[in-house]
Amino acid sequence: MLKHVFSGQLQLGLAQAAAAAMAALVVVLLARKRQIHLERETLVALLRGMVQIVALGSVLVLLLRGPRWTSFFLLAAMVFAAGATSRRRAKGIPGAFQVSTCSIACGAGSVIVLMTWLGVLDTDVTSLIPVGSMLIANAMNTNGLALNRFRADVLAHVGEIETALALGAGPNQSVASYVQASFEASLIPAIDSLRSLGIVWIPGLMAGMLLSGARPVYAAIYQFVVLAMIFAASGLTALVSTLLIRSRAFTAAEQLLLRPSL
Repeated sequence: MLKHVFSGQLQLGLAQAAAAAMAALVVVLLARKRQIHLERETLVALLRGMVQIVALGSVLVLLLRGPRWTSFFLLAAMVFAAGATSRRRAKGIPGAFQVSTCSIACGAGSVIVLMTWLGVLDTDVTSLIPVGSMLIANAMNTNGLALNRFRADVLAHVGEIETALALGAGPNQSVASYVQASFEASLIPAIDSLRSLGIVWIPGLMAGMLLSGARPVYAAIYQFVVLAMIFAASGLTALVSTLLIRSRAFTAAEQLLLRPSL
């Protein structure tokens, strides 16, 4: 219907964006009726996402024409931005930004470097930046899930943790089960994506490769390669994040920092 109303590509794109945003806001309003308040966070996320992706699209042509070494700085900026975004999932824990940034850099960065060295990833800007950003974004989401689950579990079991500390258990031992649970929960999306690949969904990268003339079998294999890299980056990120954040939840005197808000 929108294609019949808007003839220009830019106008059509803005109308499509408005329609998609309205669908998201309707869901938020329905959730509000059940006393689930995500209005502000969702609105900010929609506005930021729109502004950021338009800004990226405006300069992407210039970036993709640049030398290969510019990829490092762009990916590094993405890592810092990802760390700043996911640190909000660990409110009340000092050093959440450092933990998030370090974890994402270790997880996504290590996989990008290794896959580039092995020749799985092309060093061209047009190839490295899109795939690298996918790894960083998924690592960010995994890190956020891990931190959020760890924080929620600790807040829900403050009494048990302090009892364990009083009985002589160390900080790491007292939260070991919650670290394991947060690690496992954070990897559920990555595992489910691999399990449902080709059955529940056809990824956009594979569709784009098919439209560009790639052989269907190679496009399918490379899509699996990307998802396997995403799992590796996400898993390593979650592993580093949960190992680092557990010590940040305690003071130097081994006292629990997190407390339920009254």
